[in-house]
Formats: sequence, structure tokens, C-alpha cells
Amino acid sequence: MISYFEIPVSDMDRAMAFYGKALGSRFTRQTIDGYDMALFAGDGPVHGALARGDVYVPGKAGPVLYFAVEDIRAVLARAVAAGGEMLYPVKDIGENGWVAEFADSEGNRIALSQPR
Repeated sequence: MISYFEIPVSDMDRAMAFYGKALGSRFTRQTIDGYDMALFAGDGPVHGALARGDVYVPGKAGPVLYFAVEDIRAVLARAVAAGGEMLYPVKDIGENGWVAEFADSEGNRIALSQPR
């Protein structure tokens, strides 16, 4: 089971502004083990952070994170308006709802999921 994730960033302020606009995220910024981190605020079972440092390299390859949202079209539009790039438009996947993907301000591939 997933309990924690880190999204690599090269510009922490830019990434925090992007996720603030796109997802309405709030952060607690900390230095952890010498790395610049911005932890997503929230009380869910899965926690995560934006992470900047020599071992954190943004990119579209690798695992894809899906953020659960209530209005996928609105979030995707905000992500693009905040400087992101639509990679995969909203697609109906039947009983599982809808999915979409965008590139964030740092070049990471991020996915959205909206249940029916």
C-alpha cells in the first residue's frame, strides 16, 4: 500500500505556486535530511511532498501519481492555466469514472482521477 510520495522539483517556489493553483494545495515547508521539502497539507491515509535536491530529478518517465479530484475538468483547466501542459485529455473509463494527465511546472507527468 502507498503511504507517502515525493514529487521531484527543480524550483520549489514555482512548484508550490503551481500545485497551489492547480489543486488548491497548501504546504508546510521543511528541510529534511538536507533536502528542501514542501509537505502537502492533509489528513488522508496517503501523505506526500514536493522534494528538491540532487537525488530528485523531475521527468515524465517512471511511476505516475493519480490525484483524486471532484471536478477533473476544472482541475485540468487550472493546471494548464497555471503553466502545465495537458498530456492526456479527460477520458471516460466507464464504471471507474474519468482520468486525465498533465505535465506540471517541473516537467513531471501527473494524473487525475474522478470517480463516478
